[in-house]
Formats: sequence, structure tokens, C-alpha cells
Amino acid sequence: MNEALLRSLTPSVLGILVRRGADFAAAEDAVQDALVEAVRVWSAEPPRDPKGWLVTVAWRRFLDATRADTARRRREELLDEEPAPGPVPAADDTLQLYFLCAHPSLTPSSAVALTLRAVGGLTTRQIARAYLVPEATMAQRISRAKRTVSGVGVSPAGAKSTAWGRFDQPGDVATVLRVLYLVFNEGYSGDVDLAAEAIRLTRQLAAAIDHPEVSGLLALMLLHHARRATRTGPDGSLVPLAEQDRGRWDTASIAEGVAILQAALARDRLGQFQAEAAIAALHADARTAEETDWVQIVEWYDELVRLTDSPVVRLNRAVAVGEADGPRAGLAALAELDDSLPRHTAVAAYLHEREGDLATAARLYADAARAAPSLAERDYLMRQAARLNARLRG
Repeated sequence: MNEALLRSLTPSVLGILVRRGADFAAAEDAVQDALVEAVRVWSAEPPRDPKGWLVTVAWRRFLDATRADTARRRREELLDEEPAPGPVPAADDTLQLYFLCAHPSLTPSSAVALTLRAVGGLTTRQIARAYLVPEATMAQRISRAKRTVSGVGVSPAGAKSTAWGRFDQPGDVATVLRVLYLVFNEGYSGDVDLAAEAIRLTRQLAAAIDHPEVSGLLALMLLHHARRATRTGPDGSLVPLAEQDRGRWDTASIAEGVAILQAALARDRLGQFQAEAAIAALHADARTAEETDWVQIVEWYDELVRLTDSPVVRLNRAVAVGEADGPRAGLAALAELDDSLPRHTAVAAYLHEREGDLATAARLYADAARAAPSLAERDYLMRQAARLNARLRG
């Protein structure tokens, strides 16, 4: 069974059902039923027209549910309107579904969760893990979000103004950008691979919206994606940025990302994603880790702090300060932050090692490993602790 094929077809099948008149919640349920049926009956090879097969089965499931629900008499006129099986339109409804899931009546967290479930193809369990909440809690959140947008339709492909908002509404765009970036980062989890899909959708969004932050996000994705092949070793172990083989970075993606970023920055409407992309560009521009322009990176982190006032940004800034002005300055910046912040202990360990306090660094690396959010990160931190302990014994 080609899981990647099913995931790639899900958004367009869902969009077709909604455009035909199915409310969002019922359409999403019908599409999920069709996916389960596909897993059950498809052989090693999918049918000649997988998308048409899924649309036909999902539409029939929707009609069956409509027939069974007498409280939805307003949809009875759909019963005799089932289209004949055959080729379906080639239009891509995925981007419009992102905006539908970013409806102004939804909270940002609900919009992200609904989009990841209905369009991104993630399971409720995967989304719950991302939010650090129980699966049942996330299932309720997604169900409420589906009900909220159920009466909202999808416009014909290419339309700029719809019943659920305009592409140029800043709030909706901001939510869609957050969704896209979360999908992109989920693509590196090893559980699902959505990074390329997030880039594709962001390219579509950049073509539809003249907004520097959309360009900033696209540039950021390209610059991060360029390093993807070097982030882990052959055994799956984590490879930190300073140790990555820069000769294996995708120079074409870096060049494209930098060009997009420069055009966005020239508009003088700085936003979070542009600032993050600028930091990524400075890392990509350095031929070696030692040549990294940490002074400029600190300046960009100062801009990010001004834009977001995020504790995570301040934590990353402390690392940059430690590189630019020395580990003691980095530790001073770190001391201003809550030590319960995720990865705070790992940063402290690194800065203490840079300062030469190997015993404290080894202890902190071990502490950080016990709280690591992933197995790869835990193993890396344990290796760091073991390496320093070996030096202390030697």
C-alpha cells in the first residue's frame, strides 16, 4: 500500500467533496472511510485512477451517511446527483483547504490541528504528541473545529475571495504560515515526511499572495531543507550544525532561498520568518563553522526578540551570544531565562564546556539527556556527557 500516495491525494479528494456540497465534517469523515477502504482492497498496485476511485468511494459514503441521517433533510437533493465515475478535475484544492482550516472563528491552535489532520494527513495521535496533550483531548479539539467550519464552502479553484475569507486577510495568512511551518518541521520527525509538501504549498501561497512574510517562510524552508541530508548520520544519530558536511548541502536551494529572502527584506516589512531566514542564510553562507558571522546572527536574534519576545528565541540568542562574545557572556544571557525552558540545560552544558568547566558540563549533559524530547537527541547528549567524563578520567 502506497501510504504517501494516499496522503498526497487526501486534500484534493476532500476539496472536491466540499465543493460538491458536503459540509466539511461529513466530507472529512467520508474521505477517511474511503482511505480505510483503499487500504483494505487495493493490491500492491493502486487503480489506474486512484484519485477518481477515492472520490467515487468517498462521495458514496457521504451519500450513504446523508440517507441515514433524517435530520439532514436539507441535503436530500444530493441523493440523485451522484456524478458518474470517471476522471476528476486536476485542480489542486489543497491550498484553499488550508485557508478553510484557518477560518477566523477558529483559534490558531485549533486551526493548526485541523489542518494537520484534514489536509496534512497526520493522525490525531501524532498531532497530540506535537501539542503534548492526551490524544482524547486533541480528538475533541479537532471535532469541535470540524463542526465550526462545516457550513463553510470551498470556492472554485483560483478564486481570490470566498465565503470563508480573502487571501489577503493578515490574520488568516499568519495562521496558515504557522500551519505550514509546523507541517514542515513535522516532516523531519521521521514519522511522516511532509517537508516537501509544505514547501510546495508555500510556493503556491507565495504565488497567490504578495506578502514578504510568505516569502520569508519559503526562504526559511528552502535554507533548512538544503541541510536535510546532513542532519543525521548513517545510523540515524543527530549531527549538530557545526559538525555537518557542508559540501553535501544543496547549494541550489540555498541560492534560491537567499534570493527570495533578499527580495523580501528589500520591502522593509520585517517579520519573524524573514528574521529567522536571515539567520539561516548566515549559517549557510559560512564555508566552515568557524567562519560563521555570529555578530550578525546576534543582531538578527535581537530583531526576533523584538518581534516575538519568545523564550525559545532568547535561549537561541544566548547560544549566539556565547559564540560572538564568549561563553561567559552566553551564560549571563542564559541566567536571565527560566531554567525549566526546554533545552535550557543542554545549552548550559554547551556553554560551560566552552568555558572549560568540563565537570559541570558533563553533569548538565547527562541531566539534559534525561529530559530530551527525542531518542536521537538523548543519545547525542549522553555521548557528549560520556566524552567529557572520559577526558576528566584521562
